[in-house]
Amino acid sequence: MNDHSPSKKIWKKFRKNKFAVGGLLFILATMIIGILGYLVTPDQTPMANTMHLQLSNKKPGRSFKFLIISRSNSVQQVNVFEKMLYGQEANFKSIPINSYKIIGDRVEADAYIGDDEPGEKKIYAIKDLCSSCDLKDTKKLNTQFAASNIYEQRFLLGSDIYGRDLLSRLILGIRVSLSVGLMAVIISLLIGISLGAIAGYFGGKIDAAISWFMNVIWSLPSLLLVIAISFALGKGFWQIFIAVGLSTWVDVARLVRGQVMALKEVEFVEASRALGFSTSRIIIKHILPNIAGPILVVASANFASAILLETGLSFLGFGAQPPMPSWGTMIKEHYGYIIMDAAYLAVLPGLAIMFTVYAFNVLAIGLRDAFDVKSQNVTV
Repeated sequence: MNDHSPSKKIWKKFRKNKFAVGGLLFILATMIIGILGYLVTPDQTPMANTMHLQLSNKKPGRSFKFLIISRSNSVQQVNVFEKMLYGQEANFKSIPINSYKIIGDRVEADAYIGDDEPGEKKIYAIKDLCSSCDLKDTKKLNTQFAASNIYEQRFLLGSDIYGRDLLSRLILGIRVSLSVGLMAVIISLLIGISLGAIAGYFGGKIDAAISWFMNVIWSLPSLLLVIAISFALGKGFWQIFIAVGLSTWVDVARLVRGQVMALKEVEFVEASRALGFSTSRIIIKHILPNIAGPILVVASANFASAILLETGLSFLGFGAQPPMPSWGTMIKEHYGYIIMDAAYLAVLPGLAIMFTVYAFNVLAIGLRDAFDVKSQNVTV
């Protein structure tokens, strides 16, 4: 790459903004974690939805011992790629315990039911829990049983009100926020660039009609507009893509319209028309590449707006539906604990939203400065 090429100059200017570079690195790291998904979550079951109601609202860092009480041979083991995308259904059922001891051919477990409650005694036949254990060899029996039926799990960020691992659900919530942001930005770019370019290039009545429509959409509160669209499309994960995308295209359209109006009279566009190029080729091949910088800036800002809209909708019950992990839904489920001793249940997903949105905002500011965008239509 030529050191004096425009892309090289833009990159050099962008690198000078340490906050923007930090935001980009944070976004890349978040994307990698979100893509790996179930491969890096402590709870690898679909939706990280393993519930132990006895472990409701446990503090971060707590560890619990579990006893496997049954197994299922009908659960299919998936490959690594499928596991990364969808998780692996557990092939066993377990209960949290305080302790256990083996008495003859039975195991007596002290089931955990609460920190301030005495354990509940449960007795199981060893042959029902561990078919591979050798009941005749008492010396090896304890080791075999512990290896086969006992495991320990640490809840690094604690557990939620249903006893699910909070860290696992926070990690999977990355997928919801980033996928909604990405799809919403793609939809907003397709609509905004198309309408903005048509309005700016043709002008006249076409421009007046599209501008009137943009002003009508612009005057509506984004959250109310998204809620109205959600009512029309129904609740769900895929519907939220369309709803958020249809509410964020106006920024792009206003920007593109202004930029196209400024460029359609310059020499290279006049030369293209004189050579007989079609209108679509002039717009796509000659005008849009010259305004890619401002479009990229407003797309970064819209990404942050889309994440905020999605979390707001999930909080109100219109977004991702349970048990799908969503940062907005997690706040909705736990906001009542803010005034109690478990505020972290709502604060942690709130911090995840804040840092992600902040990263996209500082990235947009860095891109704006790198591309030297001066238009007042670009709002970050």
